[in-house]
Amino acid sequence: MNRWRWLVPTALLLGLAAAAMFLLRPESAAKPVVINDTPVPPVPTLDAARIARGAGLYAKNCAACHGTELRGAPDWKRPLPDGSLSPPPHDDSGHTWHHPDSLLLEIIANGGDSVNNSKMPAFGGKLSPDEMRSILEFIKSKWGKDSREFQWWITATTSGQ
Repeated sequence: MNRWRWLVPTALLLGLAAAAMFLLRPESAAKPVVINDTPVPPVPTLDAARIARGAGLYAKNCAACHGTELRGAPDWKRPLPDGSLSPPPHDDSGHTWHHPDSLLLEIIANGGDSVNNSKMPAFGGKLSPDEMRSILEFIKSKWGKDSREFQWWITATTSGQ
C-alpha cells in the first residue's frame, strides 16, 4: 500500500516535468527560414518589453499619420495632387515587411525618400536608435507569421546577420 502512495505523485510530477520541457523548449529548436533555397537562422523572438515601449513611442510619434491600428491612410497607393503618397500601412496589408531592418531604421531616422516627394519626417534627432528599434519591434509584432519570416529573411540576407 505504501508503494501506491508514492506512485501517483511521482507519475504526476514526471508528467508535469515532461510538459514543461515540451512547452519551454529552447528557441534553438525553431526551424531556419528558407526562401529561394537560401536558409537563414530562425526568426528572432520579439521582446515583450521592447514591444510595449515601442507601442507608446509609435502612438506618440507615428500613429497620427500611419494610424493607431497601423492601417495607414485610406487610398495610400494613389498619389496626392502634389505627387506625394499618403502614409502607408505598417500592418500586413502594406509593404513595410518587404524591407530589411536596416532600411526601415534608416527611413525612421532620416525620413522618407525626397526623390518621391515623401512627407515622412526624420526622427533621428528626436528618437534614440534604441527607441527607433523599439518602434520597429512593435510594428513587427503586428505582422503574421509569413510576413515576419519574409522580413527576417530579407534582413538576414541583405545585412549578413
